[in-house]
Amino acid sequence: MYLESSAYRDGGTMPARFATVQVEAGTGASVPLAWGDAPRETRSFVIEMIDHHPVAREWLHWLVVDVPGGEREVPEGASATAAMPAGAMELANRAGRIGYGGPQPPVGSGVHDYEVTVFALDVPRLGVGPQATLGDVTAAMRGHDLGRASLTGRFGR
Repeated sequence: MYLESSAYRDGGTMPARFATVQVEAGTGASVPLAWGDAPRETRSFVIEMIDHHPVAREWLHWLVVDVPGGEREVPEGASATAAMPAGAMELANRAGRIGYGGPQPPVGSGVHDYEVTVFALDVPRLGVGPQATLGDVTAAMRGHDLGRASLTGRFGR
């Protein structure tokens, strides 16, 4: 599988517009994603975005389950709008808000790596509820993960 964004390359700098509105030039718009070469048996996808910087302690910025297996993209700014794939369910990020929560690294903490991963699953629905956590999603995916692809955007201030 592969995962890409029209906004930045893997390992490249994430444009500031994808940061929260508390960051200069941040709009809070979710990143555009496109993926392909999923296994033929794929019935759904899960999307997660995590900040792996030591200061962030695996901060969850975005978690989406039940993206239909026929989908291959999420457009820029789609989070919390009708532009999300039909049937997809956005869950709470670590800040407690449903949907995408853009980067907001602490000033002076250096550049953070924001890793987006798309998981291809062999089930049409993961079977988690709207209050599910990343741990719940990870547990529900066990035995259903057919493949995955990741993309890392870097951002600091």
